[in-house]
Amino acid sequence: MSNPSLTLPQNSLQTVIDLLAKHKLVESFVEKQDMPRHDLVQILVRKQNLARLQQIINHLHPEEVGLILEQLRTDEQIFLWGQINENRKEEILLEAPISVLQTLGRRDYKTEKARIKAFDLFEGRLREITITDSEDLTSTKPIWIDLVNPTFEDRIWVGDIFDIEFPDPNKLSDLESSARFYIEEHGEIHLHSDFLLDKEAISRNVAVSFILHNNILFSTRTEELPVFRLQRLRALSQRDYVFNALDVLLDLYSANAEYSADSLEDVYHSLEIVGNHVLNNQMTDEEAAKILTDIASEEDLNGRIRRNVLDTRRAVSFLMRGKILSKNQQKEAQQILRDIESLDGHTAFLFDKINFLMDATVGFININQNKVVKRLTVISVLFMPLNLLAGIGGMSEFSMMTQNLPWQISYAGFILGLFAVAWLTYTVLQFFETPSLRK
Repeated sequence: MSNPSLTLPQNSLQTVIDLLAKHKLVESFVEKQDMPRHDLVQILVRKQNLARLQQIINHLHPEEVGLILEQLRTDEQIFLWGQINENRKEEILLEAPISVLQTLGRRDYKTEKARIKAFDLFEGRLREITITDSEDLTSTKPIWIDLVNPTFEDRIWVGDIFDIEFPDPNKLSDLESSARFYIEEHGEIHLHSDFLLDKEAISRNVAVSFILHNNILFSTRTEELPVFRLQRLRALSQRDYVFNALDVLLDLYSANAEYSADSLEDVYHSLEIVGNHVLNNQMTDEEAAKILTDIASEEDLNGRIRRNVLDTRRAVSFLMRGKILSKNQQKEAQQILRDIESLDGHTAFLFDKINFLMDATVGFININQNKVVKRLTVISVLFMPLNLLAGIGGMSEFSMMTQNLPWQISYAGFILGLFAVAWLTYTVLQFFETPSLRK
């Protein structure tokens, strides 16, 4: 990590130590003073010291900064790390000694949702290891180290312990399909797979990176997944459920197939409810629009499940072709492939059912539109002869024809004649209307 040929100038180290001590002393002194505008004075003094410290530390070589951090106490390391520019932290971490990486990497581990989890085998069961420093990882024999949304510092210091390089979990989806499964020259196995996250509000596929190195499985992802929780619960509660890192990896893929099957059952249930509503009820346009939204949501989930099982099949097939599985593991891998093959038929059937329900719903919308058009057509046909007669009634010839009659009688008779013609037209339309179009 560090270059032995590079020596740290003592004046740089001493200057940093003096500034840290001065900063701590001045802050303690100012806090105890009772003076006007106390807060303003404290802020000014703090900024002055920090500006001097930042000026020195940000002009040093990254490896020099790493060596300075190594000479400081833990609290001073963390404080000084906060004064370094963000755009320099990555290059400093690449040059920092392992002891510094351990300090910076574990400073947030005492939270309930740890970013790094490690597991070993104890009496035939998977057991979680409490991580406080590197000795917790090196003194035991972990078979699985799981990183959930790790920071750059986390990936660096854990990678240095086991001599591997972790990928950025936020960039796993940027990989080409052909680069997702490969074996390094020294035997390190890399796999990048998609795992289904089926939530009530939204469903998506989450990319997970696996690395098999020195009989240890390393997994990296951006968020917690139900499949991983399920696998851990099984291995924690059942004796001899897994024996090594490859067993853990295969069981994760098996649990992923089971989780996909459970999600397919939910799709079946949702489509059954939609189907009953479509086939047994008259629908308004608003109801049809809601049903189309539900169908589209289930279609999207079905597509994600299909992609998920396809990716799992590729990963398991890669492991089988690599000839790294034992005889029992080969049998388990074949069973996973058989389970996935059975799911393919279900996803294809669901696609057909979704298309049928969507066509039926669109058909109901068309029927509702046809009913509106029919009503407008009937009204236009009824008023067609009335408009003609009304035009005649408004001409001067009609007044000449009825000049011997009072206008009240002539126009009343004319209006009654219009009603008679309208009734006759409606009767004729009803007579010629086919039974299939009658409401």
